[in-house]
Amino acid sequence: MTVQIDVIVASTLWSKTPEAEDAVRRAIAASEIFFEPIEAEVSVLLCDDAEIRRLNARWRGKDAATNVLSFPAARQTAAERHLGDIAVSYETLAREASDEGKMIVHHLSHLTVHGYLHLLGFDQEADGEADEMEGLEREILAHLGIGDPYHAEIPGQGQSAG
Repeated sequence: MTVQIDVIVASTLWSKTPEAEDAVRRAIAASEIFFEPIEAEVSVLLCDDAEIRRLNARWRGKDAATNVLSFPAARQTAAERHLGDIAVSYETLAREASDEGKMIVHHLSHLTVHGYLHLLGFDQEADGEADEMEGLEREILAHLGIGDPYHAEIPGQGQSAG
């Protein structure tokens, strides 16, 4: 795939992780090698809990912050290849990374890959797809030198959340 990635940093909290934009781009690029090449575009919003809560309430009817949301694009013509949008919240991501002993940038990479796979049509809620999706996530992250995202890293080795 040749995916154009638009990263929008909508919260100053992300300044605590200056490598965030690069991590998002690398995660999507690593995902591309597992699929047929296409010309496409993805937008990634790096936001805070207030913004992701607003999005979650509006589009999913859930009035709560979450770590990542994916919004696959509606069917388009061949010329329109916007795959969709991903939103990631800093506070939830940082809290989870701290609780699980993970580096923030590793957890961001995982959530980006997870969101990207949703844009490609994967759904961990569907019967039998969770194992396939998690397996792909593990493979993609291993390609980036990141360990199994479903097992916490060694306590004390993760990047501080703040």
